[in-house]
Amino acid sequence: MKRQVLYSGSKRIPGSGASAPATDAPTVEAAGGVLPARRPRFGRFRAFGTRHAGLLRFLGGAACAALIGAAYLWSQPQPRLLVQEDIDAAVLHTLENKTLPSRAAKAADAVLPSLVRVRGFGDPPPSKPKAKAKGKSESKGEEREGGKDSPRESQDKNKDRPEGMEGLEELSVGSGVVVVDDGVILTNLHVVAGAKRVSVTFHDGTESEADLVSVHPENDLAVIKARKLPDDLPAATLGSADQLKPGDEVVAVGFPFGMGPSVSAGVVSGLNREFRSPDGDRVLTRLIQFDAAANPGSSGGPLVTMQGDVVGIVTAILNPTQSRTFIGIGFAVTIAVAGNAVGIHPF
Repeated sequence: MKRQVLYSGSKRIPGSGASAPATDAPTVEAAGGVLPARRPRFGRFRAFGTRHAGLLRFLGGAACAALIGAAYLWSQPQPRLLVQEDIDAAVLHTLENKTLPSRAAKAADAVLPSLVRVRGFGDPPPSKPKAKAKGKSESKGEEREGGKDSPRESQDKNKDRPEGMEGLEELSVGSGVVVVDDGVILTNLHVVAGAKRVSVTFHDGTESEADLVSVHPENDLAVIKARKLPDDLPAATLGSADQLKPGDEVVAVGFPFGMGPSVSAGVVSGLNREFRSPDGDRVLTRLIQFDAAANPGSSGGPLVTMQGDVVGIVTAILNPTQSRTFIGIGFAVTIAVAGNAVGIHPF
């Protein structure tokens, strides 16, 4: 008996060909398994965000702060570049409205901490017998005899005598400058010549006895060293006189007539000068001539440039009269010569 052909009621897709043969492989449901749950979209990103939530918040805050800062900087006006006219206007305004310190004052301030007053003490000279007083002026004791001080002046001069100098008289007073911070001081030989004891007073008021280290009569220099030093004693900055020219500004710092420290300003008048001592037994050479005021007591003090460098040691003044006061010509030994006396090369 012939089998009857059965046809499906579903539409056949054109070109699909014959239907695929049925497979005998069992389905997952038939095998009793369960389909895995489908992971939602962006699930991995959500999981990462959950694990690192604190880090992401920090990075987000930092990004917001950076954006705010960038916006603030962008909103600020751009700085204008300075031109020479702006600089000139600022300098002119400063000069018109502020009083600047003088160059001489700045130079003196640089060396004052290294300045010392030097005094020589010795036995009082034998007094000469005085003639019988005649007249009111002689009876007051205000006349000088043989160039010595009157009793009143001698008392004033010795009232601040350092300890240990009892029975000694102040024979000389001058200046000095510290050139090595261990207490080595340069001064003039005629300041300490003939003295039994030498006393120095530093800028802060510290007093000390000093020992004579060496003398150099050919340059009228003496090297002394203090026994007691103040705290943080600075040495002066030494400079070369080779760069000096006539007309350069200088200051002389010292203790004229024992008063000071005193500062006087002037210029270099000449170089390589010679000076014969008043007694005529010595000629000093290679001297700096200057016109800054110097008087007895200034000897041994520093001659300073406007940069604060010590280029000389004030040594002598020229006065053809017997008054021994300054008339415009002073001399200083160069610091190169003075450095050799100390045994150091200052440059």
